[in-house]
Amino acid sequence: MSKLRFDVVQDAFKKKALPVATPACRPSKYFGELVFNREKMRKYLDFSTYNELIVCIDGGQPLSREVADRVAEGMKTWAMEQGVTHITHWFQPLTEGTAEKHDSFMEYDGKGGMIEKFDGRSLSQQEPDASSFPSGGIRATFEARGYTAWDPTSPVFIQDDTLCIPTVFISYTGEALDYKTPLKRAIKAVNEAATDICRMFDPKVQKVYSYLGWEQEYFLVDEDLYAARPDLMLTGRTLMGHESSKNQQLDDHYFGAIPTRVAAFMREVEIEGYRHGIPIKTRHNEVAPNQFELAPIYGEANLSNDQNQMIMNLMNNIARKHGFVLLLHEKPFAGINGSGKHNNWSLGTDTGVQLLAPGKDAKSNLQFITFFVNVLMAVQKHNALLKASIATATNAHRLGANEAPPAIISSFLGHAMTSVLRKLLTVPSDTPIEISGKRSKSVGLIEIPEIFIDNTDRNRTSPFAFTGNRFEFRAVGSSANCAEALTTLNAAVADQLREFKTVVDKEMADGKPMNIAVMDVLKPMIADIIDTVCFDGNGYADEWKTEAARRGLDIETCVPRMFLEFTKAETVDMFKRTGVYTLTELEARNEVKWETYTKKVQIEARVMGRMAINHIIPAALAYKSRLLNIITQTKDIYPDNFAEMACTEIELLKKVSDLVVDIRTKVDAMIEARKAANKIEDEYQKALAYYDIAESLFAIRRPIDKLEEVVDNDLWPLPKYRELLFIN
Repeated sequence: MSKLRFDVVQDAFKKKALPVATPACRPSKYFGELVFNREKMRKYLDFSTYNELIVCIDGGQPLSREVADRVAEGMKTWAMEQGVTHITHWFQPLTEGTAEKHDSFMEYDGKGGMIEKFDGRSLSQQEPDASSFPSGGIRATFEARGYTAWDPTSPVFIQDDTLCIPTVFISYTGEALDYKTPLKRAIKAVNEAATDICRMFDPKVQKVYSYLGWEQEYFLVDEDLYAARPDLMLTGRTLMGHESSKNQQLDDHYFGAIPTRVAAFMREVEIEGYRHGIPIKTRHNEVAPNQFELAPIYGEANLSNDQNQMIMNLMNNIARKHGFVLLLHEKPFAGINGSGKHNNWSLGTDTGVQLLAPGKDAKSNLQFITFFVNVLMAVQKHNALLKASIATATNAHRLGANEAPPAIISSFLGHAMTSVLRKLLTVPSDTPIEISGKRSKSVGLIEIPEIFIDNTDRNRTSPFAFTGNRFEFRAVGSSANCAEALTTLNAAVADQLREFKTVVDKEMADGKPMNIAVMDVLKPMIADIIDTVCFDGNGYADEWKTEAARRGLDIETCVPRMFLEFTKAETVDMFKRTGVYTLTELEARNEVKWETYTKKVQIEARVMGRMAINHIIPAALAYKSRLLNIITQTKDIYPDNFAEMACTEIELLKKVSDLVVDIRTKVDAMIEARKAANKIEDEYQKALAYYDIAESLFAIRRPIDKLEEVVDNDLWPLPKYRELLFIN
């Protein structure tokens, strides 16, 4: 083992768990202590201000400047009691991360001194440089003005000495430059469309909420080993490396005992998460070695998405304190599972009804079937768009591998629900839909099994699976902002619900009772989805790709081409009808997506080329020199039977030489392809060129990984998988 690699591996293995200062009281006692939640609002705001703020949060009513000033004063008082000295507008630009610019409370007092000041204007609005963030051409370099505006529905929180105010980010001309703005628009659209349908069943319904429960998968690696891998540092994944003899094939890591150092990290993440009001519920080992997961209790989609962004930042910082580096790349290691962020999505009313769960009587079950079928119809119509919403350069490495779903959007329903849908096609439209076991059976009843959540198996190969009271959008990547997928899903569902309601209203205007009108409209939709988007089989099978194409589902695997779905005429019309995106915003976002894709692959290609030339080939040449010395000495000692005595060394020498030539040839070709691609001005065409370059990286990797198996272990310059993947 090389001296450098020996040192970093030894240092990593010597690390011990750091002590974690845990609060003495139960988590419920300090939950949300760093969040300006309703409890803090009641304490720090007067009665009138509190009520007006709640109306703003719950009802979407605007706040007057006077009320905003009073809210700001209450926030400042609370924050300063916690040692806060700065404020920031915390937003989510199109960089796949969060952004913040910190300003102190300090202002001149007009008397030669300083005071702490924070008013409604500072709370409500700031002005970051819009041209310095990805905008897809909406903002030129000389057009710098953009605005962040407070989102009152997501609570203000404290991070270190800074009061963080969740905000939207828009351009000077009003276009969204972030993930939060379209998400809020989509949540509004699905609320309005779903509420209209719910009132057919219950006039008391005033609001429908979109819910999100994310499952965050991640890897941890020792920071010393990470620092010795330029590819991990610069791209988030290993561009080369032969798989370990032992990886996940024994299934011994999944749900296994959590390593001590990792458990200490997890505890601190949970403590900080609870303090920030994040209801973390689950932690466990995932399938791959060094892979783990945490998940919260479900919450309102906008808030839950913000909390996911918060927890990723917290995890990244806390990992360093424990001698780890957090990896959120979807495929940091070849040959083992990648990391996703399953988005569990559902809808629920302000009256407490879960719209994607079977009900208690025939009427509520008809409502359930209505929403269930319309969601599937939206997925059927927009399956290519939904795939585009989760497509990235990094997620492309994960989809279709091991337990990740394939790059074809279909929905697993399970035998029970599929049987219910098929039976609905064969009975009169006025047939009651009941829960099996709630009443004695009667001829013609459509029965949904009572214990619905557990009456069917799970399908890990389904990108959009029904799991009893929600859909699980499993294709979302671990590093992604959930808002991209949720915005698309909510908008598609909202548009489908509006179309459905229009047709039902027409049927009812012709004199049909509501329940019959609903079923008459649902039946052709059910027949359509069963024959297209519903698939309970093995999504990894090659036969499924052929079958999916026959069904009319999108089977595109080229990420840059997937993004074209956002600007197709039918997509633009859908987003316009729902008020989620304008054409300008969609075109701009595609420019950002193509540019981001190009830059990520470009960085990987540069790193791959330089590591091959500066790390791998020199190690191989050093081994060749060692072999040549042995061969020369053997010839001197055994001149008569030299060929026999040196056959192994000669064979190794030829193998190493051939591999080095192969690497150098492929690297040179990749560099030339990169030079040609860099001259392309059109972002889409450049992204297509870099898609081919991305594919060529696998060709370069193959001889490098073979060389790792041949070159002397003590000469190999990089920590190997067997060292990276097992935490002690």
